[in-house]
Amino acid sequence: MAGGVIFDGAKEGKDYPGKLTAYVFLSCLLAAAGGLIFGYDIGISGGVTSMPMFLEKFFPSVYRQQMENSGTNQYCKFNSTKLTMFTSSLYLAALIASVVASTVTRKLGRKMSMFFGGLLFCVGAIINAAAQNVAMLIIGRILLGFGIGFANQSVPVFLSEMAPYKHRGALNMMFQLTITIGILIANLLNYRFAKIEHYGWRLSLGGAVVPALIILVGALILPETPNSLIERGKLEEAKKMLRKIRGVDNVETELQDLIAASEASKKVKHPWRSLLKKQYRPPLIFSIAIPMFQQLTGINVIMFYAPVLFKTIGFGSNASLMSAVITGGVNVIATLVSIYGVDKWGRRSLFLEGGVQMLIFQILVTIFIGWKFGVTGNATDLPQWYALLVVAFICIYVAGFAWSWGPLGWLVPSEIFPLEVRSAAQSINVSVNMIFTFAIAQAFLPMLCAMKFGLFIFFAFFVVVMTIFIYILLPETKNVPIEEMVIVWKNHKFWSNFIPEDVIPPELKVEMVEGGNVSNDKSLS
Repeated sequence: MAGGVIFDGAKEGKDYPGKLTAYVFLSCLLAAAGGLIFGYDIGISGGVTSMPMFLEKFFPSVYRQQMENSGTNQYCKFNSTKLTMFTSSLYLAALIASVVASTVTRKLGRKMSMFFGGLLFCVGAIINAAAQNVAMLIIGRILLGFGIGFANQSVPVFLSEMAPYKHRGALNMMFQLTITIGILIANLLNYRFAKIEHYGWRLSLGGAVVPALIILVGALILPETPNSLIERGKLEEAKKMLRKIRGVDNVETELQDLIAASEASKKVKHPWRSLLKKQYRPPLIFSIAIPMFQQLTGINVIMFYAPVLFKTIGFGSNASLMSAVITGGVNVIATLVSIYGVDKWGRRSLFLEGGVQMLIFQILVTIFIGWKFGVTGNATDLPQWYALLVVAFICIYVAGFAWSWGPLGWLVPSEIFPLEVRSAAQSINVSVNMIFTFAIAQAFLPMLCAMKFGLFIFFAFFVVVMTIFIYILLPETKNVPIEEMVIVWKNHKFWSNFIPEDVIPPELKVEMVEGGNVSNDKSLS
């Protein structure tokens, strides 16, 4: 491996007894439904903003510009600060909520944070469906953002803590799977509701109540994770829960490790300040870099504005919505591939393959859009084969993201931090994600108008940078128990300098010496 070594906990580290029980699988499936609200919003907002009846009511200037066929620069048809603010205001609210959610998640538990997320999202959906003016739309979007901030902060933590470490990758990725399912459902509903005059957009926006109720009810019946119970001093409940979710009685070793981690966390009075300590520097860098790069792939250009984008490059209204449905379907299928392979192939290999695939097809999309539209943005009589080819390229690009940077952007940051700073670190992960999601959502339409087809080259540049970043600096984390993750950083040639010897528990030092858990993975070199 370039720049480091791999610690394979499944083969050479501590092997906790237990199995993947039906109880754990169903609990993780229900918790992962929190991703539905995020995915539904991503899919619904792009479709609604391409509906003429919605634009005519709330953004008449954009509607008039869209109706002008002659001499209109296709790249600039939807350029409106108010329109992009409708989409992107949600992500500023999610940023604020994720910081508050850190405290709720740590002190009241993971499921309570999910409950608040579902409740806020439900109220926001109702306000948006009943909106009479732009102000009501923005208020509804802000409440939706609060809901997403709570859910995105707590769900990945819940999944990582509940899952047996050998299956942690697959179970955690169920969150990304439900995000993609939410996007697909939203695209299908947009395609159907766009045909309903006058109030189709209300049905699209109001449909967000359904995924909100799922997470709201789910949070009431979900168990709490052993980590959270121990963190709040409920040791007997934690032991019973650990036996239940592992399916064995012999859980003492894992329990003691969790208790030791909790005791260490109690010594940390200020987790936010503690994150700045040198020993947390490696995972902190990744909790910032991964969500940043995830958004700079340009994926949200596709998923937010897929109908707008397809309409911009010459598709009709219904055709653009159907193209968004197709990309949404690809998104779901490719995420299933990632769930199957993440604990087999590892995080690094998926990151790297996905990066190369996205780069190639971003360049191809750039060539084909530039070929037909040039810098003027005017094109007529687009042949069918051209339209199908552009859709195919975008679908392959989406697939590359969906089995790499999409799910791994949530999985890796949620599994690399110790308990004492995990909630705070996850808030940073969500906050950075929302900052860049907001920035991309707000800037996309003006950038498309200014940079034309060159916008895709802009994102391709960052795909190159982030792929090199992963190749050099990310150690493999598959099959490593969360509480032993410190060894991964200590065994890495670059990051080892940041990990003091005194932060490694004595029993893990013994494992490092006697267990032979350091191995060079030449296949990744």
